[in-house]
Amino acid sequence: MAPDYKHVRVRDYLRGLVAHELVVGDTIPSERELCERFAVSRMTVRQAIDALVNEGLLHREQGRGTFVAPPRTDMELRLVGFGDDMRRRGMSPHTELLDAETVEAPWDVAEALELEPGAAVHHVQRLGWADGRPMALEEAWVPATIFPHLLDGAPDAFPESLYATFRDHGHDPNWGEDTVSASDASAHEAELLRLGRGARTVLRIARRTFADQVACAFSRSCYRADRYTLWVPLTAPNPVVTPRTQGAATSTVDASPTGAARTIQEVRR
Repeated sequence: MAPDYKHVRVRDYLRGLVAHELVVGDTIPSERELCERFAVSRMTVRQAIDALVNEGLLHREQGRGTFVAPPRTDMELRLVGFGDDMRRRGMSPHTELLDAETVEAPWDVAEALELEPGAAVHHVQRLGWADGRPMALEEAWVPATIFPHLLDGAPDAFPESLYATFRDHGHDPNWGEDTVSASDASAHEAELLRLGRGARTVLRIARRTFADQVACAFSRSCYRADRYTLWVPLTAPNPVVTPRTQGAATSTVDASPTGAARTIQEVRR
């Protein structure tokens, strides 16, 4: 039996409406209108709409209807804070401090920060806003031995940018490691990020931030998947050069456990 692609026609029609006729916040035609226009069942129409909701092109509001969603923001992984990243995109950011306290590092946090289990760390939870909308929820741990006074001004005068604070104290973040995954938001995360029932997927990024060989922060963030797409620039690998003469220089990639990938020039004598 051949597969039924009727929902694809409905989906592509709606995609065209969003691209050429509708604007953000407009409602799409009703399910009844779409059923009549394409002579298909309501189940087929819902399948098409579900696909576009999952893509982030549309969003549903319970009891109100389905609307054209705001465009997604490309998320290029950079070693910058939330505020700087949003400003680079022409958006107005605001960071809301949810919690800040000094605690004993759990074993996984201690391992990430290369500390002894139970070492003192500053634990910070923040909600990132851009243009008046919640965009990201961040949980970060910072070694108390390196930044003992980080929480002195909390909550009233907590710094907007942790990276700027690190630089001010002589630890300039210059490399890091990210691990990216996707999953459904918890009920608490969905409430803070104001996620509707049909848009509960979030992008999760676990990051270790280093200043040279010092681990200065470990963070776990979740971003609204309906507002972000992950963009990763790729380049072709460098060719492997094998020296043929005495005194030639070779280039290799350091893949040491520190994770700092850098080019090393070695001169053969």
